[in-house]
Amino acid sequence: MKKILITGGAGFIGSHLCERLLNEGNEVICLDNYFTGSKQNIVHLLDNPYFELIRHDITMPFFIEVDEIYNLACPASPIHYQYNPIKTVKTSVMGAINMLGLAKRIKAKILQASTSEVYGDPQIHPQPESYWGHVNPIGSRSCYDEGKRCAETLFMDYHLQNNVDIKIVRIFNTYGPRMHPNDGRVVSNFIVQALKGEDITIYGDGKQTRSFQFVDDLIEGMMRMMQTGDDFQGPVNIGNPGEFTMLELAETIIRLTESKSKVSFHPLPADDPIQRKPDISLAQEKLNNWHPSINLEQGLIKTIDYFKTLLEL
Repeated sequence: MKKILITGGAGFIGSHLCERLLNEGNEVICLDNYFTGSKQNIVHLLDNPYFELIRHDITMPFFIEVDEIYNLACPASPIHYQYNPIKTVKTSVMGAINMLGLAKRIKAKILQASTSEVYGDPQIHPQPESYWGHVNPIGSRSCYDEGKRCAETLFMDYHLQNNVDIKIVRIFNTYGPRMHPNDGRVVSNFIVQALKGEDITIYGDGKQTRSFQFVDDLIEGMMRMMQTGDDFQGPVNIGNPGEFTMLELAETIIRLTESKSKVSFHPLPADDPIQRKPDISLAQEKLNNWHPSINLEQGLIKTIDYFKTLLEL
């Protein structure tokens, strides 16, 4: 039994990770300040004697003895990370410093949940880990993009200077149950609008593409990354290389929900990437042939069922 700390553990992804690690016989400490996380996401775990919930903001130091740390704490949707951009940067940068300092002191292995946003609006397609990115450092998305880029720098420097055992994963668009209905992400937006019979809001011409991975595939990839040896720190892309336009996604969700919703077009937000697709060849090589096992339609059906329950439809 390992003792594992998960920052941001009450969030969408964090709660699934808590659940999976508990199911595999570990002791899990969930740390969250509930800025975007919710106690509702982990309430079903509270009776487990090996689960502990602590309310804490990782911009402040935290002291504990654990074997592994998954650093997931940070608002990840544009609506939430742009609400308080300074707080977003502080969470990424100061949070990384605090968690790396903890890992250094207690000699714990630590994984950073980075993001495909480090690639910005990419000029290479699909995006391999060797690509340095095309990011606006002073735009409306910069608090998140540059915060995560700086966190990667800190992780690598703590490894090189202090020999901290680090792992870096770059997470591409992820969806599934426990997404926040008002987080502004395209999958949750489209599903909620379709279930309510409202117009589906598409920004731009709808031809921009994204790759969507179901949350269970991400959790599997993160756990495999944590289990890799000392010779591999990452970063490694964790995403689904299936590529869909926004129009294709909207049409699929309308069909699966049997909605009467129509599509409504609006101007594209600043610095919104036109294409996003992971090159996962490194993950397949280093993570025991990891690859997504749940296709878009299968994952959407599970996510739609969750939102039906949430919206009491």
